[in-house]
Amino acid sequence: MSPRVRRGVNPTARSYNAPMRLFMQTQPVASETPKFYQIDLEQDLLGGWTLSREWGQQGGRSSRKRELYLERDEALAAFESARDSQLRRGFQIMFSRGL
Repeated sequence: MSPRVRRGVNPTARSYNAPMRLFMQTQPVASETPKFYQIDLEQDLLGGWTLSREWGQQGGRSSRKRELYLERDEALAAFESARDSQLRRGFQIMFSRGL
């Protein structure tokens, strides 16, 4: 039996527009709680893209910043730039979803 495919649904388009999430954390030090950095990228209802970044210490205060992009490629480049910047600072990827 072949799998059923709904008409009008492009399976690759769904993954192209699927939200992306990345959660990173520093190595815990004996006297400090680990720091975290989370990046989310998702498409809004009008076709634009929202890049959300949140950072802070586990169980403590955190900060959040949102940026809006009209094009997916620009938003993806900003996502990758934020990821690479935090990897250089010593964060490790703990969880990822999406592309």
